[in-house]
Amino acid sequence: MKFYFGILLILGVFCSCDKQSSPSLEGTWQLISATSTEKDSTFSTFNSKVKMIKIINSSHFAFLSHDITGAKDSTRAEYTAGGGTYTLNDSLYTENLEYFSDPQWENHKFEFVVKIQNDTLVQKGVEKLEKLGIDRVIVEKYVRVK
Repeated sequence: MKFYFGILLILGVFCSCDKQSSPSLEGTWQLISATSTEKDSTFSTFNSKVKMIKIINSSHFAFLSHDITGAKDSTRAEYTAGGGTYTLNDSLYTENLEYFSDPQWENHKFEFVVKIQNDTLVQKGVEKLEKLGIDRVIVEKYVRVK
């Protein structure tokens, strides 16, 4: 009897330990900075006249980016949107882009390393589309929308 009590006590201690889990990728994120590196040049691609959010649920992601200057002419106002499924293995986040404003980007896979600290998400990876001549490293920083 003492043996079983001892085992139950040990299991209780292990089960009651507060496991520190990493912050969830799921949620709504707003882009606050972005850089791109092509060949040996790194430059900011963040545009303060555009607001971009990324929404991530358990299986899909979507991003929406639109002009916030109040432009009335839709041909001049910037707007992009895209989305699809994703996988997350440890810090390797892979987007399978199924939908995008520019169909030439659709059905491509993009791999990123993600890091979440407090309410900040940083994703870094390569955007490569040979047929469009795109081959760059991007770093995007988001803050969780509350």
